Amino acid sequence: MTSPLLVKASPEGREIVTVTPERAGWRHVGFQALRLAPGESQTVATGERELCLVVLSGKVDVQVAGAGAAQSFPALGTRASVFEPVSPAAVYVPPGCQLVVQASTAAEVALCSAPGDAQPREVRLIDPAGMRRSTRGQGSNTRYVCDILPHDDPTAAHLLVVEVITPPGHSSSYPPHKHDAEQPPLETQLEETYYHRLNPPQGFAFQRVYTDDRSLDEACAVEDHDVVMVPRGYHPVVAPHGYELYYLNVMAGPQRLWVFRNDPAHEWMLQR
Repeated sequence: MTSPLLVKASPEGREIVTVTPERAGWRHVGFQALRLAPGESQTVATGERELCLVVLSGKVDVQVAGAGAAQSFPALGTRASVFEPVSPAAVYVPPGCQLVVQASTAAEVALCSAPGDAQPREVRLIDPAGMRRSTRGQGSNTRYVCDILPHDDPTAAHLLVVEVITPPGHSSSYPPHKHDAEQPPLETQLEETYYHRLNPPQGFAFQRVYTDDRSLDEACAVEDHDVVMVPRGYHPVVAPHGYELYYLNVMAGPQRLWVFRNDPAHEWMLQR
């Protein structure tokens, strides 16, 4: 039986996977991944939401109308695969805009969204060279992080976007941590989606989502392009031997601050 937190990808067609707040049963995070053939285009109206376009692979031309001006961003794209150790191209688009994305090569793009706010915000090309790259963990808990739109970047109102590559046989988002209680500075409430990619693509990985009282306790076997929704609880991930795991995280909540709490049962390993 498929977990209610697992959104299976479509193996073909333009729409790979879509998560709306209505489908997820929450208030903030929206996510869509698209595959575009050369020459194909997608038009998106942001409405009352803000959006971060991430060019996962390939190249696209982007036009944005609204926010006081029309802007064009030609030939956006930095890599042929999400598994290349290269930061992606990305564009932040505020509410009240129209975005047109046209593929110049075969491309995969992610549309990450959250509610906007009343503050005037500008369209911004997010420079890959300025994205913070880091290594987290050690041993078989090592993974490689790229902050696309982190919480200390004032560009957005609610939206946070980050991507992670986890080597074969490694754990990630580990020790298990959560961010589902609005109790700053101890913890903040953020909904989250994980968009998973596997290399080679026939692989699989495992993600568990659970709460302290186990009122939520779901284990998901994820395949290439699947999404796991994390409404609350701890959410570790494991990549089996032989398969490299990529995931794109989208987070949003009442305030734009990422403060998490580790599962106390497993926090001991950080003291070693």
